[in-house]
Amino acid sequence: MEKTSRIYVAGHRGLVGSAILRELEKQGYSNLLMRTHAELDLTDGDAVRHFFEAERPEYVFLAAAKVGGILANDTYPADFLRENLKIQTSVIQSAHSIGVKRLLFLGSTCIYPKLCPQPIREEYLLTGPLEPTNRAYALAKIAGIEMCWSYNRQYGTRYLAAMPTNLYGPGDNFNLQTSHVLPALIRKAAEAKLAGDAAITVWGTGTPRRELLYSEDLAEACVFLAVLAEEKLDSLITNDAPPLINIGTGADLSIREIAELVCRVVGFTGELRFDPSRPDGTPRKLCDVSRINALGWNAKTSLEEGICRTYASARELFTAAAH
Repeated sequence: MEKTSRIYVAGHRGLVGSAILRELEKQGYSNLLMRTHAELDLTDGDAVRHFFEAERPEYVFLAAAKVGGILANDTYPADFLRENLKIQTSVIQSAHSIGVKRLLFLGSTCIYPKLCPQPIREEYLLTGPLEPTNRAYALAKIAGIEMCWSYNRQYGTRYLAAMPTNLYGPGDNFNLQTSHVLPALIRKAAEAKLAGDAAITVWGTGTPRRELLYSEDLAEACVFLAVLAEEKLDSLITNDAPPLINIGTGADLSIREIAELVCRVVGFTGELRFDPSRPDGTPRKLCDVSRINALGWNAKTSLEEGICRTYASARELFTAAAH
């Protein structure tokens, strides 16, 4: 991937896509292609095909997706399944049709079985039942992995599927109806502090464990994978297994421990109350990251540092909401 290569970042305004865009710019890549949803609806196959034919990207980061937390996934499963399948199909087929050199498909570790052995290795895919609350989204992402593998086998493409663990960072979604656990905790703690509340309520029992990856670290990993030497990429793209690689930190904490850390960073000194009537989700999702570590990449940002940066990036939002 040359500094002047035509690079398309699908979903460049989202948490993942915006971080990838910043990383590419930081590393000196100058020929970057972006389209907002208003400019290009990625669920529209014809529109996507016309875009690819007109712009001829050489490399693609497929970070566009319909995403959300437990509540959103459980409430709108048809939307999550339908829209993600359309996005993936449109972009992957169009990339193939114009001869894109490499494509990196971004998924999630929710693709793995609910009761997976820990830490989760890439080969555990499709070895057991999925977590019911995000089954539709997970199945869509599994279909995307299968598409990458199938195109590689049938057409000789060089498509790779990266599965990051739970993400957070600047530009995150802090809407309590649709957000993931960490931004939801940050918002609850920040608003409770501003309001002088005595307690905040956390969904579930607090016992599930989560591995959390800072979005800027993920972006660095994505660019790292996009420029892998051919012989290293050959170890990931074979006919014998899906072209799948985990991205994470290799460490996790309980939801209770994460909530306590968020409260320390934000400065909320009230009580944590857990609501066991709300779903816990998967008991544990710890990635085995030995494959990407062996290639030469490791996460750099500690959870406390990442939470500090994320909170700082959104502090004005919470202050404005309080007034």
